[in-house]
Amino acid sequence: MTRFDAATEGERLKLYADAATAHRARSSEVMTVDADPDSDTTEGGEVPPWVQLAGTELVLDCTDDELDRLKALLGEFPEFRIDELVSPEEAEGTNAVVTARSDANRVAGFIERAFREVYELDDDYRAWVTAV
Repeated sequence: MTRFDAATEGERLKLYADAATAHRARSSEVMTVDADPDSDTTEGGEVPPWVQLAGTELVLDCTDDELDRLKALLGEFPEFRIDELVSPEEAEGTNAVVTARSDANRVAGFIERAFREVYELDDDYRAWVTAV
């Protein structure tokens, strides 16, 4: 991979697909995509949203509202399913582990829609692949 950020839907989809392909080809532990904290993705010093791919699992941290939106999104991705939900007492929210047995393009589409629909980011958000 030669580029690690993108700010339009088409560029982000290609970035996510390329990163997922590289992650799988390298058999790396994890691929991490972060929303750029400088692109108005957070309020009040919150941590920007992120999505990780670990083999065939996607991992996301969600508030209760975001988890509801994630479950709704999964209705459009029948080959993806929630395998684990962890809600530690000391943390606000839930860590969701989603099995994603699909090709890199379908994974990329899910990641894009998760940022847009689960985390409700604007069309022009910038994302960074920070680990492959």
